[in-house]
Amino acid sequence: MGTYSRCRVRDPDLAVVPSDAARHRGVYSARWARLAQGVGEAFVELLAVLAPVECVCCGSEDSALCGACARHLRLLCTRPFRAEGQAPALLTADGSVMLPVVAGGHYRDELAQALLSFKHLGQGRLASVLAPALGKAIRSAVGDGVGICLVPVPSSNAAFRRRGFSPVHLLLGRLRRLDALPGLQMTDALKKAPGFGARGTGTLGQRNGQKGLGRGERVRRVRGSMTVRLFRKGSLEGRACVIVDDVLTTGATLAEAARAVSVAGGVVCGAVVLAATRPPAGSDLPTGAPDTQPEPTQTKNK
Repeated sequence: MGTYSRCRVRDPDLAVVPSDAARHRGVYSARWARLAQGVGEAFVELLAVLAPVECVCCGSEDSALCGACARHLRLLCTRPFRAEGQAPALLTADGSVMLPVVAGGHYRDELAQALLSFKHLGQGRLASVLAPALGKAIRSAVGDGVGICLVPVPSSNAAFRRRGFSPVHLLLGRLRRLDALPGLQMTDALKKAPGFGARGTGTLGQRNGQKGLGRGERVRRVRGSMTVRLFRKGSLEGRACVIVDDVLTTGATLAEAARAVSVAGGVVCGAVVLAATRPPAGSDLPTGAPDTQPEPTQTKNK
């Protein structure tokens, strides 16, 4: 009893609270502050009525990505992994790796839906969830390395005009503003080669979209499509570089980006992607590569 009594006296939660304490808890004392709070709450309610927002994954209201789906997305990106083994364009005929790639997560479920909505449906606010996942994959790939150049893969001109932004650049820009990758440098050195993809077509007069194409056709479609910006030439000379993209499918785009960086004198150490998927059915995989599965709907359109 003595011990219990002493605990009662010492426990501040059980002590008597003065009648004038916490009188205005949760309420601003200044009239203008209460007014501003009320106006803000009314604006949020009005915005929810005029432009209702639904979770891009489960459809629940009032959030582009609800808390439960955001947690599932983070779980999908908990353990970045090596993904080049399922990208035939990054493997030689005997299965040797030409370019190591670290992926933040598998391109499925909440990660796939959020990335699709971010890229194609104007859900820019999803960058707050996707950018940390990409940053985690980058840090997993480079470790404690410093002075490494992160080279984003550019979107095609047609895709940029349609979306109004480049997904990879936007995500990396957010990480840079948050200083989430200290010691690393983003270098916007790559661009589409002059004359490539004019009027939305490739060198063979085909559409730039790569959905449903096999490895060989994807490689031919992007071969020679990238170069280094004139004002950046020389800036990559002898620098350690990591290519950054959003989705890995066959690896043809990453291989072309690595080629352009190497031609400019950069030392390509590897690549990082936010999500990795299986190559589409019909890809001409080298011996020993993983079996293929159909490509998810609306994959990257660089």
